[in-house]
Amino acid sequence: MKITTQLRRIIQYIIIPALVIPLWGMAMGDVSAAPSTNAQAAALIDVESGRILFSTRGDEELPIASLTKIMTAIVAIEYGTLSDRVKVSKRAYGKEGSSIYLHLGEEMSLENLLYGLMLRSGNDAATAIAEHVGGSEEGFVLLMNKKAEMLGLEHTQFQNPHGLDAKGHYSSANDLAKLTAYAMHNPVFKEIVRTPSRTAPNPNDPWDYKWDNKNKMLRLYEGADGVKTGYTKIARRCLVSSATRNDQQLVAVTINDGDDWNDHRKLLDYGFEHYPQQTLIKAGQAVQNGLKAGITFSYPLSAEEAKKVEFRLKEQVSGSRLFGYRGEILIRLGDQEIGVVPVYDARGIVGDG
Repeated sequence: MKITTQLRRIIQYIIIPALVIPLWGMAMGDVSAAPSTNAQAAALIDVESGRILFSTRGDEELPIASLTKIMTAIVAIEYGTLSDRVKVSKRAYGKEGSSIYLHLGEEMSLENLLYGLMLRSGNDAATAIAEHVGGSEEGFVLLMNKKAEMLGLEHTQFQNPHGLDAKGHYSSANDLAKLTAYAMHNPVFKEIVRTPSRTAPNPNDPWDYKWDNKNKMLRLYEGADGVKTGYTKIARRCLVSSATRNDQQLVAVTINDGDDWNDHRKLLDYGFEHYPQQTLIKAGQAVQNGLKAGITFSYPLSAEEAKKVEFRLKEQVSGSRLFGYRGEILIRLGDQEIGVVPVYDARGIVGDG
């Protein structure tokens, strides 16, 4: 049946209160009890949604020490080849600061260098990786800054791949949270930062390299699975940690925090307690008019927010209905759209209307 031009312009918005009911009355803590930290700046983010759950001075541009290596690692993973053999140059061999003690002229796989980079914070590894993947350290830094721009990190600028203090080298707690949430979607990055210990072939000595992860959160916090420590005399103690509980992964960031292990425990506890992942719509869930939701959608919400979630059906009454597509559910929290779920004809595939 042909649809008239007038009908093609009709869009129906229907509030679906039934979808809100399961969230009412859920017992969660007082969201007003936000954690206090000793950090100069801090942030907490839900990895799946990218929602920042807590932030204090989150956009302040600060030196970040070896938290820089989060960007180094994800750029190297995305642009490099893990099996490549990387030769250690004089510049990499002589790099000051924390080291995995590579030998001049030594060759190591990019994959093993990434473990040395993230577990032991090797500045020599960072330089060797940068020179190999970027053609030079300067070329790699260009890739880092391009990636920051692509991710919308407006308070971030890199001057090197290792994080040694340099003028114009900075980021913010919020930007680091967003960067880490992005990186945690990469399975290689995710596996590296959760690894407690790693061995690698050593061509110069009769024993293998063995790197134990500096990140004490892996041992101190239930469900911890990353990410990176950092320290310089100017940046002071910096830490990005992550943990997963009940299929929800959170990332905490602190910059210049003398009590970071305890503060990260408080931040992560706060997030899991006050902003648990809520399944708002399940794939196959009946909506109305013979329609069903096409995907499952979850979002971290406080108890008060859960009461305010609003669902509106934007039903397509004309145009292509290939594979039964009939429109979408718009999910809003206040004046913010937090998700879109496609809906389909429950009877299955229909023709192109």
